[in-house]
Amino acid sequence: MTIGDAMPAARATEVIDIPATVRDLVGSLLTAPWGQVSASVYETGRLVTLAPWLTGHQRRLAYLVGSQRPDGGWGGPCGYSIVPTLSAVEAVLASLGRVPTGEVEAPGTDDAGEVAPYPGPAVLLGTAERGLRLLFRLLPSMDASAVPDTPALDLIVAALTDAINGHLDGERSAPPTALARVTFSGRLSPPAGVDGARLAMVRAAMRGGTGLPVKILHALEVTGSAARGHPAIRPEHTGTVGASAAATAAWLGDATEDGGRDEVGTDGPRARARRFLENVVNEHGDLAPCGIPVTAFERSWVLSGLARAGLTVRAPRQIVVELASALGPNGAAAADGLPADADTTAMSLYALGLLGMPHTPDPLWQFETETHFCTWQGEQGFSVTVNAHVLDAFGQHLRAVRGAPSTVGASADRCRAAVGKVTRLLCDRQRTDGSWRDRWHASPYYATVCCALALGEFGGSAAVDTVQRAREWVVNTQRPDGSWGLWDGSAEETAYGLQILALTGSARGGVEESFTRGYKFLLEVTRDTLEKDSGPALWHDKDLYYPRAIVRAAVMSALHLADTSRPARGRIADDR
Repeated sequence: MTIGDAMPAARATEVIDIPATVRDLVGSLLTAPWGQVSASVYETGRLVTLAPWLTGHQRRLAYLVGSQRPDGGWGGPCGYSIVPTLSAVEAVLASLGRVPTGEVEAPGTDDAGEVAPYPGPAVLLGTAERGLRLLFRLLPSMDASAVPDTPALDLIVAALTDAINGHLDGERSAPPTALARVTFSGRLSPPAGVDGARLAMVRAAMRGGTGLPVKILHALEVTGSAARGHPAIRPEHTGTVGASAAATAAWLGDATEDGGRDEVGTDGPRARARRFLENVVNEHGDLAPCGIPVTAFERSWVLSGLARAGLTVRAPRQIVVELASALGPNGAAAADGLPADADTTAMSLYALGLLGMPHTPDPLWQFETETHFCTWQGEQGFSVTVNAHVLDAFGQHLRAVRGAPSTVGASADRCRAAVGKVTRLLCDRQRTDGSWRDRWHASPYYATVCCALALGEFGGSAAVDTVQRAREWVVNTQRPDGSWGLWDGSAEETAYGLQILALTGSARGGVEESFTRGYKFLLEVTRDTLEKDSGPALWHDKDLYYPRAIVRAAVMSALHLADTSRPARGRIADDR
């Protein structure tokens, strides 16, 4: 079935050309292979401190000043503001520490010699003081239960509170500097329950000359000066360390001393790391995203999401080959520089199955525990969405081998047992209101769409009541304007609401009025959403971020489902 065959007239196509948009979206996976993600206050702040020599430094400082909220913070609401606010405040204090006290405030010039909105000492001082006032008020009032479960949060909070206290104590600058005019006394402390014990262990390991687990490299910047040129750490072929601009800058250190060159030649690890940073800021308006690159993660989420909604697109052969090659015996990583994880592994398996290139699910077994599938070995938390994606992968595999020779029986039996195990787990983990919440996304609509769709497709009769409760929760939490959303109605979360209603049962009958209102809202905001290519940052990394391609795929999928007005299932064709 093609889009043209399924789509009735006078629908979303009057607002947006869905086939053309989907073709452009899939094409962008090749033209922007590192991924399409929003800028991060946290990561940008780290570059201000760690790499003031890097192209665009003045614009990064101006961005931090300009994006400060009226209350003095940065980032999302409540606990989501802790990490970006600490990073921005520390970066501004570090910049003040470099400014002589008598310097005249001036616009400054950017790296191309043109006038840029470069904030001078008085502006930086005011920005720092507003941020500090919020931190001194916010941190003591919070405990660990109010702090979001974002990656490396305990390491980041401990490292940045220490750094800010060092600035306030005068340890990180040699007077006279503008920093001497900061009038705060006392010291910052992390929220109750968030201590520096793990940070101390990580830093001790670094000082001892040993390497770190790959997952810790994503936040290498927390180790301070010990990260610079650490012999046990080497950038990937892309130049990244830990798929992070901040981590890469921490390893590279002050590139002005040698221009980022290696002792021998100009294409060694230091040269690669510097090119990586230059490329990242060049592609993001001189700013930096949380995670980059995110190649396999983005491709598997986009392609599988489009296929699940019934869209048929042509996947370039290169994407298929690279997605398959990224899936090794130990699983797939979201990108080079990150460890293999069950989430990317499962979604890659699921996408390849829909592409008509089924792959053995054996890499998933290494993530199995007695009770669930972990995101990676040694995970401290638990994720329902990871387990939902594991259910998708095993369910799709069983569908592909149905009727196959008996030689696959033992593997199929083990997969069926895993399907039953994960189905029971997800049903048990459903909240009393019918939703799910998860550690990889701020919104319950994302967690609920992952769990409800997996259970609806592969959970069988054991999941029928669970899926129905999820549908009822979606209807009951719809906003008056027809949208869905945690903090405000958004195109992304409304797309998830529509997918739940359309793909877990009929979009008619008792939910038709809710579905129609949600569709109307999404239709009204789609063009603006696509033109701006932005929305609320809801995805968890070190800071909240917005994955543009993934959200665009979700919106296109929901519009297609609404136009077909029925559950649909399609595939992505391999363009060979």
